[in-house]
Amino acid sequence: MENQNLNILDEVNKGATMGMDAITYVSEKASDGDFRQVLDTEYNKYKKISERVNDLYSQYTDKEPHETNAMNKAMTWYGIQMKTMTDDTTSKLSELLMQGTNMGIIECRRLMNQHSNIDSDVENILNDFVVMQEDSVETLKKYL
Repeated sequence: MENQNLNILDEVNKGATMGMDAITYVSEKASDGDFRQVLDTEYNKYKKISERVNDLYSQYTDKEPHETNAMNKAMTWYGIQMKTMTDDTTSKLSELLMQGTNMGIIECRRLMNQHSNIDSDVENILNDFVVMQEDSVETLKKYL
């Protein structure tokens, strides 16, 4: 079961770090002050999830949790650059973040459905991450 818990924590951490990366790349293009403030808030939510994963991870192993690798970071950056080349409006930036967040929600829901016998601390982080992402989508909808 520990391996299952580690796998879930790794996936949550990868999702959180990917979210932080995407927000960082989008923030560079955002011109709306209110939207930038929302991005800062969302970034901090992802960071808190990642910190929670890091705190719990040490109970299972002395290794570090998996994060997004350099290739994924480059692909995320490149994708954002290409998709905003002709349209970098707040609406487009919000749409891109919503698409990525929805992919994260799907992945986490899949993890929840496939792994019913996980430690409660791991389950709490997974649930909190899904709720956080769903809230993020609702927040981002206002900027479409």
